[in-house]
Amino acid sequence: MSTTSQLSTVNGGISFWYAQEGAPAPREPLPGDTTADVCIVGGGYTGLWTAYYLKKAVPFLNITVLEAAFCGYGASGRNGGWLYNGIAGRDRYAKEHGHEAAVRLQQAMNETVGEVVDVCAAEGIDADIHRGGVLEVATSPAQLARLKAFHAVEIAFGEKDRELYGARETAERVRVTGAVGSSWTPHGARLHPVKLVKGLAAAVEALGVTIHESTPVTEIRPKHAVTPYGTVRAPYVLRCTEGFTASLAGQRRTWLPMNSSMIATEPLTDAQWESIGWDGLETLGDMAHAYMYAQRTADGRIALGGRGVPYRYGSKTDNDGRTQPQTVDALREILIRFFPQLAGVRIAHAWSGVLGVPRDWCATVTLDRSTGLGWAGGYVGSGVATTNLAARTLRDLIQQDSGQSGPTELTALPWVNHRVRKWEPEPLRWLGVQTMYAAFRAADRRETAARSAATDRIAVLANRLSGR
Repeated sequence: MSTTSQLSTVNGGISFWYAQEGAPAPREPLPGDTTADVCIVGGGYTGLWTAYYLKKAVPFLNITVLEAAFCGYGASGRNGGWLYNGIAGRDRYAKEHGHEAAVRLQQAMNETVGEVVDVCAAEGIDADIHRGGVLEVATSPAQLARLKAFHAVEIAFGEKDRELYGARETAERVRVTGAVGSSWTPHGARLHPVKLVKGLAAAVEALGVTIHESTPVTEIRPKHAVTPYGTVRAPYVLRCTEGFTASLAGQRRTWLPMNSSMIATEPLTDAQWESIGWDGLETLGDMAHAYMYAQRTADGRIALGGRGVPYRYGSKTDNDGRTQPQTVDALREILIRFFPQLAGVRIAHAWSGVLGVPRDWCATVTLDRSTGLGWAGGYVGSGVATTNLAARTLRDLIQQDSGQSGPTELTALPWVNHRVRKWEPEPLRWLGVQTMYAAFRAADRRETAARSAATDRIAVLANRLSGR
């Protein structure tokens, strides 16, 4: 990227989505010690969806949401806007609980995409949602082999409506340079992350839920959420903090805060879009080991993301989304490799955020009935839809525990009450993550150069060592 281009790129400021939509009006911090029936820690998608479904199910519940900054400050306001049916850990759950249990989990995720769309329509939330599905492309023989294997596995888990395309059919959807095939599922949609989180927060407040912002929780213990402004006491305290979980007392090694970065172009011209296609507005990904993800935004830009600096030593998080220049350059290189005709396009915005990664790379939802403590997360970058399923599951678990209902189909899913060991102490986890992503990038380069259908052995070894 040229110096002029770098200077014209807004870097950080939370995300492009907030630059476009504007920061929300601040809500009051916690005024002092108080009580609630349910205290939710974290004002992102997980926390807000949980508050929404609990309050709809039991209107008399006194629910308090505590947010360290403002609702959507974290991944919920910075993500790529992929509302899709992917869930982290499905293959492991199939091994541990059986194939049919994992099929039920996948079916629940398929249905969750429509659930989010339906709630947005019912609540009048205009989040620029377009159900164009998800298109994942292959650009090398090794990627194509992985794509075909991936496609077959997804069908085996119940996606009978998934379609496999060759190079010509792929180009009819999106003209990605060098694409030799793709797999498409209808279970996906593009959306504007901040419009969703703002609309959801407003809907929750309209139901009577109390939200306190600028209220960091420093410790969670049974029936207590401790903040500098006071303590909320509640029979149920739910941790919905995803990539910021490590900031809580005793949680530094629970979920690793993995960094992901994005860029957004200036609006493209009609001629540029004509050369690219993408009329179906599918969300777009690839089969690289260090994969990318992208969408065509409602105002005619390309928003594209991937792993930049994957992890900061000591589980630290970024400063309001600021992104290293070399990461911006790397993401721009992916954009131009996919669409060379955009070589002169300006990158309008760059930003970063963190997502939660458990040691076994499995998303979970849990309620400890002996303490009233619950949590959901570890979405490994697939949280836009999974947060909704997690929230409905937490609702059912709390209703079951309080005697208001019995077990449900959601409480029987295999990710419920899954436990996992903690990450290694430093410097081992920093060295491990840096080595893993260096290996993935090296494997991608080697596969492109070799033009072999075999997955590079470096990536195979990195996957095995990482526990993915």
